[in-house]
Amino acid sequence: MNVDAIIKYLLAVDAFLIIIFVLLQTRSGGLGAVFGGSSGGDLYKSRRGFEAFLYNGTIFLGIIFAILSLGIAVISA
Repeated sequence: MNVDAIIKYLLAVDAFLIIIFVLLQTRSGGLGAVFGGSSGGDLYKSRRGFEAFLYNGTIFLGIIFAILSLGIAVISA
């Protein structure tokens, strides 16, 4: 297995994880509103627990996706 195939496999796994993380995030009410809680109407709401994990994980996976994409471009050139 060559490096190009490994990077493509990692890129596919990373893309799948990004899709999962984005779909698990809620749009406006927060994770509590999904299970029957109220959003509170606050202008500023800090992310805690699982919401923070999803948010930070999405950013991390996006950065890894960009690095892997650049890696494929460099190897292919």
